[in-house]
Amino acid sequence: MAKLTTTLGKGNTALRKTGEEFRTIWQKQDDPKVVQIIDQRKLPHEYVVHDLTKWQDGAFAISEMLVRGAPLIGATAAWSLYLAALEYGATENGTNAIKDVAATLGETRPTAVNLRWALDRVIRVLDAATIDSADISLADILEAEAKAICEEDVEISRGIGIHGLELIKEISRRKHGQPVNVLTHCNAGSLATINYGTATAPIYFAHAEGIAVHVWVDETRPRNQGSQLTAWELAENGVPHTLIVDNAGGHLMQHGMVDLVITGTDRTTRSGDVANKIGTYLKALAAHDNGIPFYVALPSTTIDWTIDDGLRDIPIEERNPDEVTTIYGRSGEDLCFVNTVASNTNISNFAFDVTPAKYVTGLITEKGICDASRNGLSTLFPDAAANAI
Repeated sequence: MAKLTTTLGKGNTALRKTGEEFRTIWQKQDDPKVVQIIDQRKLPHEYVVHDLTKWQDGAFAISEMLVRGAPLIGATAAWSLYLAALEYGATENGTNAIKDVAATLGETRPTAVNLRWALDRVIRVLDAATIDSADISLADILEAEAKAICEEDVEISRGIGIHGLELIKEISRRKHGQPVNVLTHCNAGSLATINYGTATAPIYFAHAEGIAVHVWVDETRPRNQGSQLTAWELAENGVPHTLIVDNAGGHLMQHGMVDLVITGTDRTTRSGDVANKIGTYLKALAAHDNGIPFYVALPSTTIDWTIDDGLRDIPIEERNPDEVTTIYGRSGEDLCFVNTVASNTNISNFAFDVTPAKYVTGLITEKGICDASRNGLSTLFPDAAANAI
């Protein structure tokens, strides 16, 4: 396994374990003009830190999935605009050049609403910027905003963890301390955010409190975010878990082996429809049929207040067929891609699906838990709801 030689996050040692000092994106310790990320394509076999030295590196990291998860995608976009400001900020048309970069970044991943949210937020700061000191530059201003976005995301995940913990506590009490079995899909862990994760945050908080918890981890084809990312980070944190194939979830639910389903989301409409990794909808249907609560861990930054009907209005990304035809893994000492499909096979690779609100038991947000409905979200976020189109 590759040895990490750089400092990860804010601490003085390289961290792989979720905790106060863990971060998924940070500035290089001895060169703050370089932004560093974990190359998630290499996990779990190699732990590689990847340098972003120009905004194009950030665009590549987003589109090619070196970074994944809506909150981390948004943060990477914000840091990419900081890198653009380093390049263009002092030029005559610097502001317009940075806005052009934002437009390009906005096309990299169409489904995750955090991308647009982060870009819009940074551009608002850019428009309001006044440089009244030789010691302040556009890059300084955008650097501060990227830092703020990241630290706010940590607190959002912490809030989700605190509120979701109560669900796990209640199930643990009913089971008299026997392990609470949580099923999750895709990766909505620390690696998908800046720290703690969304769907995994309640799990980490429960584990830290000594509550017996066990996680069923969907492999999540075709990119295997469950087997390669979620299982890896749960193992790093000592959380009991079992990897399952995607289609096993329904069987487990039928046989009483799942107490709770928690997934993340890349975009949620103001009415509570949820877009998440392809296959989430099928888990919701199985949970509904078996009377198992299905919750979505929802950072407020992933709420799209501009749309109401998820099936109609959420764009669904269709990705490269190579993700379906090949699998990345280890063969002996070698890491490689293996082709599993005949060359004359037609491939469809929809990356997300939409789970209608009627199948969602509740939304776990940093402000509390609410119904998957416009009224539920409006109760927790009245200001955003009031300003919704």
